[in-house]
Amino acid sequence: MVLDYVGNTNPKSKNANKHHNTEPSKYEVECSSIMPKLIVCLVGMPGAGKSTIANGLASQGYDMVNMGDSIRAEATKRQIEPTSKNLGKIMVEMRSHYGPGAVAHLIKPQVISAQSDIVIVDGIRSSDEIKVLQECGVVKVLAIHASQDTRFTFLKKRRRSDDPDSQEMLQKRDQREMGIGISDPIALADESISNNNLDKNMLISTAADTIQRWRQL
Repeated sequence: MVLDYVGNTNPKSKNANKHHNTEPSKYEVECSSIMPKLIVCLVGMPGAGKSTIANGLASQGYDMVNMGDSIRAEATKRQIEPTSKNLGKIMVEMRSHYGPGAVAHLIKPQVISAQSDIVIVDGIRSSDEIKVLQECGVVKVLAIHASQDTRFTFLKKRRRSDDPDSQEMLQKRDQREMGIGISDPIALADESISNNNLDKNMLISTAADTIQRWRQL
């Protein structure tokens, strides 16, 4: 019984026992030439500029997945107001019940089905989430740094439902993020960008240049 390259069983092949074809099929050649997805994980403390980069790159044609959106979707599903406190509770609860990589598992189907060969993941918070995404392709981590004052200024301008209203609330959120494990991927990132003195276009351009350099490796 012979299985041809398109996967059809051919029990009547006359040459089945005469020759063993060692040449790769057209299908095999095409598959071997496909590059794995480059999954770029953006990590940083709240307000550092991750979403600015992600949205800017999405406008350039990159596929983008926001991990926080999956938590906000869960809040909507539960009919819970998407405040910072409520979203934090949901996130901690999911990790407690399903493991530290739980949120990455939520977005995994989006990453796999992405049409682009480069996928931007906004909002990595732990090394466990990175391990989950490594099952989908080549993962690179880009850390975004900014001072607390700079981040609070950004967050006041953004005004998302879960953004802190005061420096004290930002400090509490920072502590929650560090408790989850965000310090590890920040410290172990493949590259980092300081966003204290960059304008929006320069920030996005710097990230884009880094990603294109990674793709060429």
